[in-house]
Amino acid sequence: MKNNGLTILSDNGMVRGFFLNSRNIVQQAFQYHQTAPVVTAALGRLLTASAMMGKMLKNDSDLLTLQIEGEGPVKTILATANRKGQVKGYPGVSIVDIPLKPNGKLDVSGAIGLGTLNVLRDNGEGEPYVSRTELISGEIAEDITHYYATSEQTPTVCALGVLVDRDYSVKSAGGFLLQLLPGADDEVITALENNLQKVQNVSSMFEHTSNQEIANILMENIPFHITEEWGADYFCNCSRERTEKVLLSLGKKDLASLIEEGKPVELCCHFCDAKYQFTPEDMKKLLIQGSKK
Repeated sequence: MKNNGLTILSDNGMVRGFFLNSRNIVQQAFQYHQTAPVVTAALGRLLTASAMMGKMLKNDSDLLTLQIEGEGPVKTILATANRKGQVKGYPGVSIVDIPLKPNGKLDVSGAIGLGTLNVLRDNGEGEPYVSRTELISGEIAEDITHYYATSEQTPTVCALGVLVDRDYSVKSAGGFLLQLLPGADDEVITALENNLQKVQNVSSMFEHTSNQEIANILMENIPFHITEEWGADYFCNCSRERTEKVLLSLGKKDLASLIEEGKPVELCCHFCDAKYQFTPEDMKKLLIQGSKK
């Protein structure tokens, strides 16, 4: 399956939902970062959540960033997305080796530990809006649900799953977000609660079932219609020009010091591992250009 997303709205306007098969996104992240399985699962869940939450942004130029800061060995995980389904991210530590849970599953909460979830929304005007909530489980889906309940007062169910294969590649990945909208009545709430009981294994579900079929299961007895079918991709917009701006941001003094050392400088993109080399001559040109501005 390709990375594909689905947005739905109940006919009565009481429920909206987002569904995303994110297998290729998470596989691309694994290839860039060469993560251990538990880190692949953690990063994959956050990428999936950010892609769906990004669809709620108003403008294509707006950005949503999810950052987890934990006390566990992975330390931090960051994912950023826009409304166009473009998402990217990286872990603080790529290789983490911790025991599996007693049930044989990857211990994502153990890798993350106690900490906080930071949600940043940036519309390009002024400082980004930042919301900070405590992690309640470190499993990410529950933490997203908690964020919506406490920071946005929106009853939400988030489910995320990543299944890592024996060769460490990503076998399946996906997730869904269901939200109750103002005016949702007890009948709709009860129907949703009953339908959610049918979900046992999210990653397995997205391996074998389409977004439409999953929506049908979760919205049984709640008539709905599709409002958008959308694509999603791991997309990094780094470039040599952007990297030049990073060098210039060091300031003339520090840039001059690097030039005096007479050695090339290599900058690596956190999101896609692209490497950009600058010779002392390159940096001299940047210094001259910066002086003219």
